[in-house]
Amino acid sequence: MARPTSTSPLKPRKSPRQPRAEKTVAALLEAAAQVLERDGLEGFNTNAVARRAGVSIGSLYQYFPGKDALTLALIHREGERFHAEAAQAMTAPSGALGLKAFVSACVRQQLQRPTLARLLDVEESRPAIRAEAGGAKALTAMLIEILARDDLPPQPRPALAAADLMAMVRGLTDAAGERGESDVADLEQRVEAAVFGYLSGVAQM
Repeated sequence: MARPTSTSPLKPRKSPRQPRAEKTVAALLEAAAQVLERDGLEGFNTNAVARRAGVSIGSLYQYFPGKDALTLALIHREGERFHAEAAQAMTAPSGALGLKAFVSACVRQQLQRPTLARLLDVEESRPAIRAEAGGAKALTAMLIEILARDDLPPQPRPALAAADLMAMVRGLTDAAGERGESDVADLEQRVEAAVFGYLSGVAQM
């Protein structure tokens, strides 16, 4: 049985409960990603997504009330994948390796599908979408835990350091994506230099 329908324009109308329905929703989200990458925000609409997914517009509306709900669901999909990869940093044997793994996850998230990442960043900047997207607190919490490792320069204000690092990493990776960069290893090295330089500098203040 499907869950109760939603009246919010940002929430799915219902959640898939059967494998066939799950495949349909997965196909719609991937189609939404491909339409964004191919046609940009100007060409992104429910009809284009339904055509790309090979389903009727009625099938799309069974799950999503409009393109904003599709956008938010796609942001959640990409965010869940990124969080799962970033969380692997918590199992690293040292703080330095954990921080490098975290940076690597951030860089790959931005450069693997740069057009999609950039456009979703634009959409997530909208207040209504940002309020529903979430995720930043969990990432900051990961960083705070990593910064507590003994091998990293001690930070007098760990929460502030984590927030600063998040801003730095996001700023550098977003800018690289906007420039059309594709060299993951090169960007990782530059972001790591900025991150570790910040930690050393603050520890000596």
